[in-house]
Amino acid sequence: MSIEGKVVLVTGGTGSFGKKFISKALESDVKKIIVFSRDELKQYEMAQEFTDPRMRYFIGDVRDKDRLYRAFDGVDIVIHAAALKHVEACEYNPFEAVKTNIHGAQNIIEAAIDRGVERVVALSTDKACSPINLYGATKLASDKLFVAANSYVGDKNTKFSVVRYGNVVGSRGSVVPFFKKIRHTGVIPITDERMTRFWITLDQGVQFVLDSLERMNGGEIFVPKIPSMKITDLAAAIAPECKLEVIGIRPGEKLHEAMIMEDDARRTLEYDSYYVIQPEFPWWTEEFASDGRRLEEGFRYTSDANVDWLTVQELKQLIDEDKI
Repeated sequence: MSIEGKVVLVTGGTGSFGKKFISKALESDVKKIIVFSRDELKQYEMAQEFTDPRMRYFIGDVRDKDRLYRAFDGVDIVIHAAALKHVEACEYNPFEAVKTNIHGAQNIIEAAIDRGVERVVALSTDKACSPINLYGATKLASDKLFVAANSYVGDKNTKFSVVRYGNVVGSRGSVVPFFKKIRHTGVIPITDERMTRFWITLDQGVQFVLDSLERMNGGEIFVPKIPSMKITDLAAAIAPECKLEVIGIRPGEKLHEAMIMEDDARRTLEYDSYYVIQPEFPWWTEEFASDGRRLEEGFRYTSDANVDWLTVQELKQLIDEDKI
């Protein structure tokens, strides 16, 4: 489904992804875009930047189901980007993470079905695959809820799918702007020299969501093929003149991230630029993804075993293109 002529609501719409998504969406013939988020100041500032008459701003929290029911009235497509995502903050405030990331997901699902929303795409994270921290665990639960939601729609036409990808270059709270901020000190702290991560730009993430919106049948977890990078190369790209200080892995942090593990791989199909983790529904048949390729037994998609790697120069170019 295209967003052309549709009313699109973005939860967490004042965040890094939301702003980039809305900027891209406004280039199309979208009918209306609704920003749904908690922070009135961010909405005010965003309204100064996005003056298109198709824009609407709706203050609310995904924890508040009644507010979602009001916001979803007349909405065709929901992009669910709202979340508590800071790993350490979620470890310290676990109940808050559960309320937003899990209870909020359930509220989105119920409001979307009851309000007749046609499509819902929920943003996930590589940390939801074999999670070891609370943030990842809440996003895994959220993913499960959105996939299962397709079994609860009854005679409604609502469909739910999930997009899962890795670290976003330059997103708010990411390591790239942090390294740039402190490089004047001459020292860059890294947790472990062996650490690797998946990387995607905001533009790539937004386009993948739009592509997945058109491809979805309901119940899929879409995973893009994106490059990995060593944390030491990341530091060299941003602050080559700085000394590296190893500070040790933080609570809830992995050496390497994963997006597909062996158990999921058995029901995953590969395409040229992405993977689809298929749902386990009685009504799901191969005709939904007949052109996909089966993966080899034991396949895993992890940041350390990736076949695609970013060089220092390539990351510098990405940072320059995104003006981070």
